Amino acid sequence: MKGRRGDAATAGLNFDVVVVGAGHAGCEAALAAARMGQRVALVTLSVEKIALMPCNPAVGGVGKGQLTREVDALGGEQGRNTDRSFIQIKMLNTSKGPAVRALRAQADKRLYEDWMRHTIFRTPGLEVVQGEVASLDVSRETVRGLRLVDGRRLGARAVVLATGTFLRAKVVIGDRSYPAGRVGELPADHLSTSLRAVGLELGRFQSATPPRIDGRTIDPARMVPQPGEEGGLRFSHWQEPAARTQVPCYLTYTTPDTHDVVASHLHLSPLKSGSIGGRGPRYCPSIDRKIINFPDRTRHPVFVEPEGARTFEMYLQGLTTSLPVFVQEAIIRATPGLENARLVRPGYAVEYDYIIPQQLKLSLEYKHMQGLFSAGQINGTSGYEEAAAQGLMAGINAALSARGEPPVVLTRDQAYIGVLIDDLVTKGVDEPYRMFTSRAEYRLILRHDNADERLSAMGHALGLISDAQLEQVQRKQTLIEEGSLALASAQVRPSQASDEALESLGTAPLTETQSAAQLLRRPQLLFDDVVRLLDATARDRLGGLPSDVAEQLAIRAQYDGYIERQMAEIRRHKATEGTLIPRGLDFHSLEGLTVEAKDKLARLQPETLGQASRIAGVSPADVSVLMIHLHRRQADS
Repeated sequence: MKGRRGDAATAGLNFDVVVVGAGHAGCEAALAAARMGQRVALVTLSVEKIALMPCNPAVGGVGKGQLTREVDALGGEQGRNTDRSFIQIKMLNTSKGPAVRALRAQADKRLYEDWMRHTIFRTPGLEVVQGEVASLDVSRETVRGLRLVDGRRLGARAVVLATGTFLRAKVVIGDRSYPAGRVGELPADHLSTSLRAVGLELGRFQSATPPRIDGRTIDPARMVPQPGEEGGLRFSHWQEPAARTQVPCYLTYTTPDTHDVVASHLHLSPLKSGSIGGRGPRYCPSIDRKIINFPDRTRHPVFVEPEGARTFEMYLQGLTTSLPVFVQEAIIRATPGLENARLVRPGYAVEYDYIIPQQLKLSLEYKHMQGLFSAGQINGTSGYEEAAAQGLMAGINAALSARGEPPVVLTRDQAYIGVLIDDLVTKGVDEPYRMFTSRAEYRLILRHDNADERLSAMGHALGLISDAQLEQVQRKQTLIEEGSLALASAQVRPSQASDEALESLGTAPLTETQSAAQLLRRPQLLFDDVVRLLDATARDRLGGLPSDVAEQLAIRAQYDGYIERQMAEIRRHKATEGTLIPRGLDFHSLEGLTVEAKDKLARLQPETLGQASRIAGVSPADVSVLMIHLHRRQADS
């Protein structure tokens, strides 16, 4: 190949990995595979739309922020790209425990796209191809590449589908609908037909976005300012974001007048008219759905958030709707602070095909199609963070597949990414999947603040994390271990000075000598408070530690008992979780299993006993029976 993009215009190109779609999943997949040394083609309907943020240009949030930190710890791009482009950042749930704290940033959407496009075009081995995929090229249940509508064929050892909301998609506003993956963008109709032709089962979902308004026409005085947080917050473990002035968001609420406008026009909603049939996300409902489901609520929050530093457009989070445009204008005018707001872009819904995710292995490769992977909304998820996490893992495993190497699978006790993929593949979806901390049974272990400690060694082994980055994590871990020993050995004795200091901090004076680690368990005391109580020698050892190390020491001291209990639970479940189920096992021949369990296990083909235990309809008794059969099989072999 002679050029970076010119050669992609010729027919019959061969690659190691081809990624279809250049949204958040596709960008991560293509970058990961290319950084692992593969020749990669990234196919997109429009080069100008790479890494577009069609919904709120925000990254992170509770559960989602953990995913972005994990993507970064493994060597992905979303965290770094957000740090380059955010206009506001804050830590959520600071008054709660560390298991549910998470970063959230409002990005400049154009800057986010520009930086991601810049990164992609500068990555060696990564070619961008503009075109629509017509069909997969499949031979003997093995993908060999794909063909574009314009006649070009791209050969590949592995293909990643990351098509977002574009498969056989239509946009709906009121009683009007037309084929589109997003407003102003053509859908991908041919690929759905090809996927069905090779035996994949598709479902139908819908998503929606709120109207955008001109920020010069709002009244901030009638809303509550929502400022960012200073202090060097960042998603990426590897770089300090450049200093910048943060832009405020605003909070307002709908009123009974707002609800009256919606209620009086519900007959025009696509939800009522039947013009849209796909299931939408339960946890991000439209204002129409809120009025239907919660008729007694007198108000709902509306966050007025800027789309960027160089645009006046603002995003109305909480007013998602696909009602007719004149109704959207009336809804906006009935909301405090927005009485004179001018509509720039109306909200709309998009209905699209997705692939039933139980057809996937935990590697995100299709069970019955070697070399074919998928990631993002095509797998039935919602959100940029869920897409990026899947895209990274699909790209890694596509690269490994192209090299003839076994896949990498993250487990539920290793990462939120493992929880996400296991939920999709094992439990399936009946609505667009969104990550929450409540989905992770080991969330105290899988905190946003220790993603680098958990995952960077794996990223380094894959070639996505540099030696210098791994050494940075190892230095941090060494400081944490040394600091833990110092906290355990440093003593604070009862004295007038210590009693006065403790009482001034709102906590009881000492009745006996305690270690610094014991004092740190008091909720009123911060790490620096405890350090000030120590003698000069201990202060020298602990006083100059980096803030991220001090944070880890405080969390370990405060939650040591809870963390150890979760670690013990993980150890108890390891045997079950890691017990492999032979491929092609005849579940119907196993005595003792219920008929429902046999049917579910035969259809879904779980890869491990732990995965089998999470399938709906498979009882603990069924798991015990299956375990006995597997042990007998192993003993006989």
